[in-house]
Amino acid sequence: MDDLVLQAMAKWPNVPDCRGWLGLDTRGDWYMRDDATQAAGAFAGDHACAVSKGSKLQHQGLIEFIGRNYASDGEGAWYFQNGPQRVYVELALAPWVLRVDDAGLFTTHTGQLVSVNALLEDEFGKVYANTTLGFGLVHSQDMFRLLKWLEATSHPIESAIARELPQQFGFCLSPAQAEKNRHKAG
Repeated sequence: MDDLVLQAMAKWPNVPDCRGWLGLDTRGDWYMRDDATQAAGAFAGDHACAVSKGSKLQHQGLIEFIGRNYASDGEGAWYFQNGPQRVYVELALAPWVLRVDDAGLFTTHTGQLVSVNALLEDEFGKVYANTTLGFGLVHSQDMFRLLKWLEATSHPIESAIARELPQQFGFCLSPAQAEKNRHKAG
């Protein structure tokens, strides 16, 4: 994390968390979700079809700042540490979106190089990878590069059920919904 973020966390340790306001789609793009967008529906629905995405972030400096300060908590919810405040992220399908280059190298949507431990394909044909940084969706535009990598490496692909992946790999698609469910149960 950025030094300024760590300093802000130390200076203001009790800032409330924020949920529902930031989303990560299947292309690795960040979306701001204001009150009206959140009221219109969830960030992603069945099979990650957009229900109510919000406004796509375009500012490269902000996108890089979010990427440098992106992490997960002990319960599998992903967030962006914005100074002293955690801004939890609504995930379309996975906490990482992975790109595959012509050399067969995998990088996250935040630009970090990763190694693939396992590949999975769900019942809808989406391909995922369990990597050295965690679980990610392979970007749909990189299927040809992935195929070339698979031919070169003979890496196996396991079958998966999409709805079971969050529990299987320990991540939360909607921290906002999880928080609402906790309040209802408590």
